[in-house]
Amino acid sequence: MKRALLYLTLLSMLGTVLWGCSSDNKKENTGGTSATENFNKEGLPIVNEPITLDVLTVRWGNMGDSFTTNTWLQELEKNTNVKINWQVMSSNDWGEQRSVMLASGKLPDVIIGDQAFGASDIINNVSYFRPLDDLIDEHMPNLKAAMEETPLLKKISTFPDDKIYSLPARLPARPKSGAQPVINKAWLDQLGLKVPTNIDELYTVLKAFKEQDPNNNGKQDEIPVSNSGDIDVNMLSIFGITDLRGNNMMVKDDKLVYYPTSEEYKEALKWMHKLYDEGIIDRESFTQDETMLSAKRQNPDAPLIGFSYQWIPDAVFGQWSDQYITIAPIKGPDGKGYQLGEPDGLSFRRNEVLITTFNKYPEVTARWIDQFYTGEASIQNFWGAIGTSIEKSEDGTYSLMAPPEGTSADAWYWEKSLRDFGPKYVSPSFEEKIKLDPTTGDGLKQELDKLGAEYVTVPYPDVLYTAEEYQELPTLTTDINSYIASTRAQWVSKGEIDENWDAYVKQLNDMGLPKLIKIYEDAYNRYMSVE
Repeated sequence: MKRALLYLTLLSMLGTVLWGCSSDNKKENTGGTSATENFNKEGLPIVNEPITLDVLTVRWGNMGDSFTTNTWLQELEKNTNVKINWQVMSSNDWGEQRSVMLASGKLPDVIIGDQAFGASDIINNVSYFRPLDDLIDEHMPNLKAAMEETPLLKKISTFPDDKIYSLPARLPARPKSGAQPVINKAWLDQLGLKVPTNIDELYTVLKAFKEQDPNNNGKQDEIPVSNSGDIDVNMLSIFGITDLRGNNMMVKDDKLVYYPTSEEYKEALKWMHKLYDEGIIDRESFTQDETMLSAKRQNPDAPLIGFSYQWIPDAVFGQWSDQYITIAPIKGPDGKGYQLGEPDGLSFRRNEVLITTFNKYPEVTARWIDQFYTGEASIQNFWGAIGTSIEKSEDGTYSLMAPPEGTSADAWYWEKSLRDFGPKYVSPSFEEKIKLDPTTGDGLKQELDKLGAEYVTVPYPDVLYTAEEYQELPTLTTDINSYIASTRAQWVSKGEIDENWDAYVKQLNDMGLPKLIKIYEDAYNRYMSVE
């Protein structure tokens, strides 16, 4: 009798456990809520009874959480019944916090912005992040339509296992060109010189800047070209070398090129040595830090710097900003101009949204995120809400309102919106409805982009690597990149490039360069195969 009672008791306990597991599974599959009673597959609200999601985002420095007062975000909560508990972190100490969070094994429901977790974080902790392919197909019609219209969104989001773990963005009002050549126009006028268009004319101008006192202070204190920690590698573009990803890879004639072992790179360093030897390139370029460089650019007594590469001409020169102009790419020895950038536009971001496996409401969350993927939602999460930062006209166009007096437009937009971070999709057709001031901010950069857009080269794409590749890359690149940089400094300052070139290439090969290039090639081939 006792054995029979014990047997029945165990069966009862087992049934309870199995029922509990079944209940938990049901909760997981329905997004933690009854699909028939609370979750609405279409229309608004998304849920009939409110739920709360913990959403983490990382902001630059001390930007804080003022963006959460964005009227569009507040209206989204009311319209969807999805309440957001924002967890806003500062980039200043996020590195340590990220490690602690990953080690704890507990993440918030949603991560917004590519500053929080990179692709290697996702791949190395893949059990924490939910594959999103099915959710996109079933619950994200806006994003699905965007990916069909702009296939690059899917390309940059597809991981090596052919799954999508993070969602992309296409920002509005982004140019094709990155850093563009900037020159002191006041100095040109003082010396009666024209804007240089090719490498020979640039050399003539820079030499005149060095020798003919264009700042008119009676001293030979002019510095034609300066940088911190290295030469300005943007100047390599004169020789056809552009490196948007910062990994020494280029695409030339549809083939991959590791440029630090190319003939173009060798010739570029010879030219740089000539400039350095004649004092045209600042002798302190390899030893000074950014603070020292900034002090030269903003020297209070007279402008000192003649030529550089910048996002916009007034970016770094302080009181002397109005003396500088952006110019077209300098044509190199082959007679062609080359511009760093992206022919599809510098608009695309990956890892802008992650749904973690700790999220009990994945379907609800997917529908909530999908609300961001419309043109009007996107611009309100880039500049600020309509009526606050954006004015919508009766003809269906959008223009930016003036920031409060004494506040820069860019700082104001960061205060009022997610800005660069988070889900967005502004299609090329919607972008035509946006009217920007061509004399400042985003409008100015688009205007300057016209100088370089036709010269923008096809960059090595924004690829993703496997877990094994992510483990190997730091080991290879740390030593290889350090050797390339130290050799470059030696060659630019002392010369003897031809004499030491073969030994340099051999050393790189001995350090594992063929293995590194194969990783880049494999990642590139996987990326190109995504449809």
